[in-house]
Amino acid sequence: MAAGWLRELAGDRIEVPSAGSAPADSINPAAVEAMAEVGIEICHQKPKILTPDSVQASDVVITMGCGDACPYYPGKRYEDWKLEDPAGKGVAEVRSVRDEIRTRIKELIGSLLSREPLDIPIQGRGKPSARVTRASGDTIPKEQMPTRLEHLLTATRWCPSRFG
Repeated sequence: MAAGWLRELAGDRIEVPSAGSAPADSINPAAVEAMAEVGIEICHQKPKILTPDSVQASDVVITMGCGDACPYYPGKRYEDWKLEDPAGKGVAEVRSVRDEIRTRIKELIGSLLSREPLDIPIQGRGKPSARVTRASGDTIPKEQMPTRLEHLLTATRWCPSRFG
């Protein structure tokens, strides 16, 4: 779900590899349904195993409970997001996890692009516009917007690649 939100909200401004320390064989159907409710299709994603090379190639590593199973490399930005594990839960219970991930992804994008959270609507398909605004309502000058931020990796024990 985290990778799905990040691809949707950041477009091609952030590269989004996603892997897990113990990925499942398939994506959680409740997560697929919960994301489809907000117009994001993650059913085509395949769970991938987290590798040391993928962490080394990343600038930011988001973990969700993988503990010692996630490789650590100095100089990387690490964030550990404590979220309820959606494994085995129905879509009604997964919605709150989906919404919490969305909130955190908005904050992450804001910190990467402007150091302030972005005001990004929950729905809306297509490419982000060239005009990006901060939560304060100020427009980010085009020259301050990176054309591409390299390598964001989301990694979890319960594996966002299982959930998108």
